[in-house]
Amino acid sequence: MTILIVIYVFIVGLVLGSFFNVVALRVPAKQSIIRPPSACPKCETQLKSRDLLPVISYLWTRGKCRYCASKVSLLYPLGELVTGLLFVWVYLHVGFHPEAILALLLVSLLIIITVSDLTSMLIPNKILLFFLPFLAGLRFVFPGEQTWWSYALGAVIGCGLIVLISILSRGGMGMGDAKLLLVCGLVLGLAHIVVAFILACLIGTLIGGLLLMLKIIKRKQPIPFGPYLALGILISYGYGSDLIKMYVTLLG
Repeated sequence: MTILIVIYVFIVGLVLGSFFNVVALRVPAKQSIIRPPSACPKCETQLKSRDLLPVISYLWTRGKCRYCASKVSLLYPLGELVTGLLFVWVYLHVGFHPEAILALLLVSLLIIITVSDLTSMLIPNKILLFFLPFLAGLRFVFPGEQTWWSYALGAVIGCGLIVLISILSRGGMGMGDAKLLLVCGLVLGLAHIVVAFILACLIGTLIGGLLLMLKIIKRKQPIPFGPYLALGILISYGYGSDLIKMYVTLLG
């Protein structure tokens, strides 16, 4: 039964991941997420149902448009696949608990802003404002192990860290990152949002340094920080308590 549930959750994640790609690409461009129907960005041919099967269509056409043979971005199937895998992770990590609804919404938000930031260097306010009342409301109803003020401080401190860095670096970080941490701070709480920020900085430094060494990016080239924040938030949400305990143990 568990295997069947995992397969079902994975398929749901794949399908929603395809929709999240549409949202992440169209909202920053101020386009409707409903109309027009999906089309090839090169030849503008409207895609049919068989062209929209998550991951499968990409593999079947070998990453090319079936009509003009132009390359299809790898970001599309990756977004779908990662969403499916993260939905399975939520099920295995949380199970059938009300917290799972909050976790799935958090994952959905982070997938959308990651794709959006990678493709347009933007974390749109519309996306954050859409998820904010749901995440805040669910956290209020299901507070977990922390107090309400911990979540409130998580939002304030998370946002404040980015704002402070932006001021000190004279615009080195965007306000979209600050707003993202404000929303996610309400979900994670004070200690966990700080852990998320530290993890994001470490991951960003490692990956950024590697990209510089490989000459994939140039020095002082703007790099979206949203994906690193998303990864840090996910790790902290799932394993933040363990990381904090490990750190305290090492200090002791």
